[in-house]
Formats: sequence, structure tokens, C-alpha cells
Amino acid sequence: MLRLIPGLIILLLAVSLSSCFKEDEAVLPHTPGDYITDTVALTETYKYQVFYSLSDSNVVASLPKTSWDLGFENSPNGWRVILNTSCFMKSAYLSDHIFGIPADTMGVSWLFNPSDGSADSLAAGKWFTIENSDTIGINRILLIDRGLDENGISRGFYQFVIDSLAGGTYYFRIAAMNGTNPRSFAVAKQGGANNILFSISNPTTIVEEPQSSDWDLLFTQYTTLLFTDVGDPYPYLVTGVLMNPKFVEVAVDSLSAFESIDFEKAQTMDFSKLADKIGYSWKKYDFDAGIYTVNSDEIFVIRDTKGFLYKFRFVGFYNYNNNRSEKGYPSFEYQKL
Repeated sequence: MLRLIPGLIILLLAVSLSSCFKEDEAVLPHTPGDYITDTVALTETYKYQVFYSLSDSNVVASLPKTSWDLGFENSPNGWRVILNTSCFMKSAYLSDHIFGIPADTMGVSWLFNPSDGSADSLAAGKWFTIENSDTIGINRILLIDRGLDENGISRGFYQFVIDSLAGGTYYFRIAAMNGTNPRSFAVAKQGGANNILFSISNPTTIVEEPQSSDWDLLFTQYTTLLFTDVGDPYPYLVTGVLMNPKFVEVAVDSLSAFESIDFEKAQTMDFSKLADKIGYSWKKYDFDAGIYTVNSDEIFVIRDTKGFLYKFRFVGFYNYNNNRSEKGYPSFEYQKL
């Protein structure tokens, strides 16, 4: 009997030690969402700017692209002023010029907002100095070319100067290119949009950009820099997709099959926050056929405003209505991973 005691002790010790460890917790597989196919309507003349939410699978807002000219950065510490490049807007510094005196375009160097959303080379530039807690304008007079409407008609030229940003309000002046009709305006930061939008034609009309947390993708025309065969840059108006610069980022995969990209693979990819990373080159114009073709093999993995991952690809660019095909209707397929 005494010989059994050491074995019994070992057995009891093993049982005691095993009770100190937790059982392995079951890891549930990541369940992807349904495949969703949708289309947005820019129209044949690319008249609209369409803000889209992936998580809600819908259009948040559709703005006529000519409904605004200037965007004033709305964040607490923001100071940047952007041009509406969907209309091919641009600006030029008027050296040694007095606001309200007639100006012209002779010899000016035109500036464009970079389509990648970077802060440098902004068309309005760093227009201020800091005095106490306010930003005070340096009296930099800009000549603004309002670009073209959806029918290719010129929208005119204006003088523009930003005087200050004080107490969360931008103060600025606008006059016709010949100096007539000078007016002063104030635009206050408010709400949660990325920019406060302002229209020179309708300054009393509120143009509402959606709240920054409500949208992921902006389907629109926009100005970008292309390059000649010898490397010279030139601005060009393209049609594509810009990302919400505050939250959204994207990775690109042109080698994998759409069906093969899953949550685990997406987590290993390199993401970019450049606003034009999705851009416009997912489609090409076939000059022989006279139509746009879409590259559905170019796959985008998008991290949205809520932090969720989606795989996304374009599948079309036309609306077929009454036996007629109309360009300007990008369609796409995506899935939450």
C-alpha cells in the first residue's frame, strides 16, 4: 500500500496544476460582408460631385460642381484655402498690385491645388503671418480663374485677398478682375465638415460639404498634373475618385484575383493616404472604339472612416438608357472584409 503513495501524489499534483491553466479560447473566423454593386451619377457632362459612404452603401450628397469656388479649412487649427479644381480653377499672384485696381492675365504664372491633397504648393499659398492668437493676411492679391462649367463655358476672373482668420472666422475680399464691385465677406468655421464651401456667384447661399465622418469617397472631376514625353508638367482635368483626406486610406493590388483578397491578406498591404491614390487611371479611353474601358483587375483595399476594410473594384462607366449609352456613371463592386 505504501508503494502506491508516490504515484498517487504525482497524479494529484498533475490534476492540480492542470486546473491552473485556462482552456484555449476558440477564435471565430472573420466573416466578410455581402458583395455590393452600385453606380453613382456624375452625368454625361460630369456635372456633379458625389460623396459616397461604403458602410452605408449610399450617396451622402451630390453637389453641382459649379456650386462653390473656395473651400476654407474647417479644423480648429486649419488655415488652408483651396480652389474648386473640378472646374479647372487656378490662381496667380499679382505682384505689386493694389486690390480694386484693374488687373489682367498677361505674364502671370498659374498655380493649381495638388490633387494628392498635400499641403505644399497650394494655389492660395501661405497667405498670413501670426500675430498673438490671430492669423493676419500679408495682403497677397490673387487673380482667380474660376475655370469652366460643365458645358466648357468660362466662369470668369476675380481678384481675391484674405485679410485674416480671427476667432474661427475667415475675412476676405473679392472684386471683379477690372476692380469693380469690391465686396467683403466673412466665413465662420462650423460643424464637422473638412471645408466650409463658398460661392462667388451666390455668397449668401450655404453650400454644405458632408460631415467628414459621413463619407469615404468623392466621385468627381478634378485637376491633376500630367507630364509630357520629355517630363514637362501640365495641368489636366480628369474624372475619377478622391478619398476623404481626414480618415480614409487605400492599398492597391493589380496581381491578385478579386475573390482571393481576404481580411488577413488586406492587413499585410501597404496603405496610402494620398487623396488621389484611387484616381482616374482605372479607366482608359479607347480611341479606336470611341469608348472608355474599365480595368476591373485593379483592386483597391480601402480603410474607411470607421476603420473597416473593404475590397473594391470598378466594373463600368456607362449608363444604358433607351438604347443609348451615357458616360459618367461609374459602377463598382465591393465587399466588407
